[in-house]
Amino acid sequence: MTDPDRTEPELVSEAGELVRPYVITRGRDLLDEGAFALITLVTTSTDDQQRPQRLSPEEQQILEMCSSGYLSVAEIAAHSQLPLGVVKVLLSSLADGGYLVTRAPVPSARLANKALLQEVLDGLKALSV
Repeated sequence: MTDPDRTEPELVSEAGELVRPYVITRGRDLLDEGAFALITLVTTSTDDQQRPQRLSPEEQQILEMCSSGYLSVAEIAAHSQLPLGVVKVLLSSLADGGYLVTRAPVPSARLANKALLQEVLDGLKALSV
């Protein structure tokens, strides 16, 4: 017979893994799924306003990390050791509060016209003869 007051370590561990992200994000959800790609760059805003004390330790850690320059969302998640979804929610909250500046990834360049490049190469070869 098992003691009802004694919980199994595996159950406590699994419950902690499920509850902790909810607690860190305060139950908030990411409204715009496309707002933060893995390669979106993030830094602190240039306003040197006093940070409010009501930011969570995780939010303060993110602000501290981003204060020295741009970091990608993936780097922030790796350094903070938080799940990517949690980091995105915290970044969204901090950006909405004016604490962070984000820079979207640069779109991929359009491929060059192969025929045009061949003509330029042929013209350069003709000049060098």
